[in-house]
Amino acid sequence: MIKLSDQALGVLHEWVQSESLRRHCYAVTDSMRHFAELQDADADLWQAVGLLHDMDYERHPNQEQSATEGHPFVAVAWLRDNGWNEEICHAILSHADYSGVTRETPLERTLYAVDELSGFVMAVARVRPSKSIHDVDVAAVKKKMKDKAFARAVNREDIMRGAAELGTPLDDVIAGVVAALQADAERLNLAGDVQSKADMPAKID
Repeated sequence: MIKLSDQALGVLHEWVQSESLRRHCYAVTDSMRHFAELQDADADLWQAVGLLHDMDYERHPNQEQSATEGHPFVAVAWLRDNGWNEEICHAILSHADYSGVTRETPLERTLYAVDELSGFVMAVARVRPSKSIHDVDVAAVKKKMKDKAFARAVNREDIMRGAAELGTPLDDVIAGVVAALQADAERLNLAGDVQSKADMPAKID
């Protein structure tokens, strides 16, 4: 049987052409897998949710935050029409505060907790001198959170609310996201100088 996450990856690639949005979904998926494994939850299901949560954002961004149209309602309507289970659909709806769908399960709370944070951690990595996620730690992320001029589009209150709803210290959530993204640095294009140095020939004296 084909895994849910493999099916979800195919849907993501069909709907999303933007490499930056794809990488965001990969990062959220990495984080979802990390926390699913910590809780002994269904990692395949959690990864599928991470891949699909923004599948309609490129086509229907819903900047006005309509409570009935656009992202994520278009995605969920399509998923339901194509036989995806309600647990996935409800989780995707719940990550948008304006949807009116409450977050009730660890799956839903984790998606909300890691969504904005995953993007923020990626942004922190890109401004490191090495442009590598391997040079990012909790302290670096928290320092950038205090810098209001950095990644202004990321709502810091959402990040803090996400950790609070999860019932996990913010530092632990950040550490988990950083570790998850480090494990997938190459696909996220965040290996930075680590990869380039690995490809260099050894120095000959």
